Amino acid sequence: MAEAERIIGTPDIPGAEGTEGAWDKVQGEVPGKSKRKIMVLFAVAVFAYLLDLISKMIVVAKLEHHEPVEVLGDWLRFDAIRNAGAAFGIGEAFTVIFTVIAATVIVVIARLARKLYSLPWAVALGLLLGGALGNLTDRIFRSPGVFKGAVVDFIAPAHFAVFNLADSAIVCGGILIVILSFKGLDPDGTVHKD
Repeated sequence: MAEAERIIGTPDIPGAEGTEGAWDKVQGEVPGKSKRKIMVLFAVAVFAYLLDLISKMIVVAKLEHHEPVEVLGDWLRFDAIRNAGAAFGIGEAFTVIFTVIAATVIVVIARLARKLYSLPWAVALGLLLGGALGNLTDRIFRSPGVFKGAVVDFIAPAHFAVFNLADSAIVCGGILIVILSFKGLDPDGTVHKD
């Protein structure tokens, strides 16, 4: 956890390398501002999670064991599949490991949330949290069993892997984090130039 906090740039110890200014800024922050960012993080996470959950329920009820539905001709279709592996169906024998990784991501985000003072970071982490929760729900509650469940994927672009809305939330959150990092914006709200 400490390594994740160090990489993301949240100050844990006053005077730690590269965090002196950030720590002073956090110390001077109004507590309500952090709470608002945490509320945004969890609101985005709940929205992403519910959207993923509802879409999967519809797909399982209406699309599974049926012919794919063409949305944009040959370019995009909805095709329900069960994916026991990670992205692109890689590592189907390691479902339990992916479950542990998703659970770890959720714990790390929840721990980092208390040090969050940046709205863009709140949105990015909320997308990651909602997506991780969506796929973790499948891993826990879907067949073939607890911690071995296959994720429901259904968005099938031409010449690309089939994915779901949780995957989309994770990718969008990850891209946003990369952009914020390149811009030098830390989760604690400080901006640095390298």
